[in-house]
Amino acid sequence: MRTPLLQTGRLILRPLALSDAPAIQRHFNNWNIIRNLATAVPWPYPDDGAETFIRLQLDKIAAGEEIYQWVLVLRDGDGEATGNIHFRPRSDSRKGNRGFWLAEPYWNRGLMTEAIAPVNDFAFDVLGIEQFFVCNVASNGGSRRVKQKTGAEFVGFIDLPHHNDESKSERWIVTRSNWARWRRSEQR
Repeated sequence: MRTPLLQTGRLILRPLALSDAPAIQRHFNNWNIIRNLATAVPWPYPDDGAETFIRLQLDKIAAGEEIYQWVLVLRDGDGEATGNIHFRPRSDSRKGNRGFWLAEPYWNRGLMTEAIAPVNDFAFDVLGIEQFFVCNVASNGGSRRVKQKTGAEFVGFIDLPHHNDESKSERWIVTRSNWARWRRSEQR
């Protein structure tokens, strides 16, 4: 299955494309974003980092790996990618199944919380997943709030080195039942 187009009130989540490289390079090459990510992400971020990342992801998808990659585009914007969500539903990586980042100018607007809703709907309603895991470096309060606002349940800590020299990461589970309960509360 290909990455589907998803929409919210303020966002379009469309499949990652090579044409997104300039915008991703410009937004992602930012210490305030990368410091919260695992050290697997290079820093300093190379000049061709976004293009290399996109090509690798598209190659994995073309080879049949089950990865869903969305870029976030503001409905009232210029069509440029302002963030990314990836979902690997059957990955057993301790880093979790879903990850995201958002360009710094768009922080604290509720956009990532809004974007996660259709991704979770896709995971549970289309893919039939019963549960998946998500993680964040312990000091990333913004990422934690997104998880709390979207029905994730804290399950403990794991050791995972991040660029900010922390190795303590929070691990969360997102279950079908918690997500359904959260969706019902949002509709009231």
